[in-house]
Amino acid sequence: MATERLIAATPQTTDQEWAGPTLRPDSMDEYIGQADLLEKLEIAIEAAKARATGNVADGIARPHEPLEHVLLHGPPGLGKTTLAHVIAREMGTKLITTSGPALARGNDLVAALTRLQPGDVLFIDEIHRMPIAVEEFIYPAMEDFKIDVTVDTGMHARTVQIKCKPFTLIGATTRAGLLSAPLRSRFGITHHLRYYSRDDLRVILHRSCRVMGLLAVEEACLEAISARSRGTPRIANRLLRRVRDFAQVRAKGVVSESLVETALGLEGVDELGLDDLDRNYLRTIATVYDGGPVGLETVAATMNEDSGTLEDVVEPYLLQIGFLARTRRGRMLTRAAAEHLGIAWNPEREGEMLGG
Repeated sequence: MATERLIAATPQTTDQEWAGPTLRPDSMDEYIGQADLLEKLEIAIEAAKARATGNVADGIARPHEPLEHVLLHGPPGLGKTTLAHVIAREMGTKLITTSGPALARGNDLVAALTRLQPGDVLFIDEIHRMPIAVEEFIYPAMEDFKIDVTVDTGMHARTVQIKCKPFTLIGATTRAGLLSAPLRSRFGITHHLRYYSRDDLRVILHRSCRVMGLLAVEEACLEAISARSRGTPRIANRLLRRVRDFAQVRAKGVVSESLVETALGLEGVDELGLDDLDRNYLRTIATVYDGGPVGLETVAATMNEDSGTLEDVVEPYLLQIGFLARTRRGRMLTRAAAEHLGIAWNPEREGEMLGG
């Protein structure tokens, strides 16, 4: 079972994640960050809408030519699902949502495609987990808007072609390398979402405060939350909810910088966004294995944690902020990690990291 963490970028259950009005933006103008992607999408959407109405050089309307298929990849919590909703709203069409694991058979995909109306958007989350058999169904649908379905088996087997309405497929994945080349090549727009800067996160938090009814929140409070958000809007909004709850119960709804420190300290989140699991991981390498190098499986066994959890959930952020080094001999702490933990640092380890 995966460890539940407040600063995990993965979505929580509906009851945990929903706490009042939705914080999801409704339009391109409200979407913060990823400026280069937004520019590409705005151009593509405007061009598609112009073709549909005949506002092009030849004046001929092409209503059956939807927006190109879009592939969004990057770490969880950066807004891939939100962008799918925004694109559908900007196009004035309906969004149908599903996921790769939910499409277990070809018939599941056929059912989703036949529900689409012209110009609708089909969003497949975690598209890299879609079975190969289903993936082969989607190729002709993406290119020619038709599906070849095999009816019966053996000598009586025959193929029936089902036409579907012109649609836009938006695929989202956290593991782009697991997508097959044929599937990846069929997307017209492909983009990697990057982690957000603190400035962008503060703007997002300003909007979230307005939506949640938090008035007159000091800039220093939002700066403190954004610094702990690991560059991820989903985490920033989650921390803001915890601060709001703490302020409501302990401070009559008044949010101050000291209250943010107390509220997030209660959750175990420090000034860099590290939680107890992150710190335990670092301390295990520092104290038990003298700073490393040490193998991942060895650390996992010492901590009684799943190695996949450590590799996929804990290590990426520690690598991003320069607290961890992966060498051929194993994991090692860096000088920055030692200083943060307040332990002695051996300068000879820098040579080991460079030589490892």
